[in-house]
Amino acid sequence: MLDVRIQLNPHPVAPADRAATLARPVFGESFGDHMASMSWRDGSWGPLELVPFGPLALSPATLALHYGQSIFEALKAYRGPDGAAALFRPATNARRFEVSARRLAMPPLPEGTFELACGLVAAADRDWIPTDHGAALYVRPFMFASEAHLSVRPAHEYRFVVIASPVASYFGEHLSAISVAVETHDVRATPGGTGAVKFAGNYAAGFAAHGRAGAAGHDQVLWLDSTERRWVEELNAMNVVFVWDRDGRTVVSTPPLTGTILEGVTRSSLLELAADQFAGGPPIDEVVEEPTSIDQLRAALADGSLREMFACGTAAVIAPIGTLVEGGVPRRVGDGRPGPVTTALRERLLAIQHGTGPDPHGWMRPVDRILVDAGIDPHAVRP
Repeated sequence: MLDVRIQLNPHPVAPADRAATLARPVFGESFGDHMASMSWRDGSWGPLELVPFGPLALSPATLALHYGQSIFEALKAYRGPDGAAALFRPATNARRFEVSARRLAMPPLPEGTFELACGLVAAADRDWIPTDHGAALYVRPFMFASEAHLSVRPAHEYRFVVIASPVASYFGEHLSAISVAVETHDVRATPGGTGAVKFAGNYAAGFAAHGRAGAAGHDQVLWLDSTERRWVEELNAMNVVFVWDRDGRTVVSTPPLTGTILEGVTRSSLLELAADQFAGGPPIDEVVEEPTSIDQLRAALADGSLREMFACGTAAVIAPIGTLVEGGVPRRVGDGRPGPVTTALRERLLAIQHGTGPDPHGWMRPVDRILVDAGIDPHAVRP
């Protein structure tokens, strides 16, 4: 049994100020009243603590600042029609967090810690969960080397923390398509590297390319493989999915997981939903993971067989791609607007997350159930 210690914030944000933030939440700008924290030293983990949100005291010699041992996850908490809070697929994020930790030579969390820490924060900050369509409480678990030392080695001390931030729908009230530029200079990941895990350095390495794309008026970059600069991999922080017309059959595809692509939770969820053939959605004849080259995309955009293209991830859920730009040449995807398959998949996933549609795969994990399963009275975590 985990040693859990709960200290509720005695000075939470005033209800009026919280309501003002929830009326117009800006991604990553405002945070809830609590955070979870747990430290590893001398080969073992200490207690899991729910404490007031606040600064971390760090030495300038903190190893993560010098050698980059830092990983994170991203998931969301939603409020259902009955007012209850639930997390979307936390066990899947927990498994990926463990893979990331082992790849970066960091200690794995004790079993059940990841889900419980996220559940504690979501339960304590349930009043921070927005209720608008597409809005949610963005939960950010992360772990870093906290030891103060400058030796080039894995740290002897680590800190695991969970914070949360209310976020609005990525696109606001109206779903719109984005412009994506093919990156031909930098690479995101190499075979044998860290592309398949949520290592903080992966994202910093993409900032320069993203900045160039933004300066040219584009929203995102599309990465190609590091060897041939030919095979499509993913976007800067999202996986990519294609909708094809192949001899009258509708095929949904995405690049396979080859060790350089992150196994996105939203990606896997959408592939399952596409295969479900849910009522009210457009017919999908096949769902496949297959290599896709930039040459194939170029040809398919020319002959119209690439009907739709979208990016997917926790933050945006689904971002329709209306324009693909290569070498400064823009090519429109379909009619340049969100397509029917893209739109239907997004609405089906949001219905599951908000509790307004069936959840056949059991992806939503009620926060109170997480606490009860850990032997914690949910009322003890309510301010």
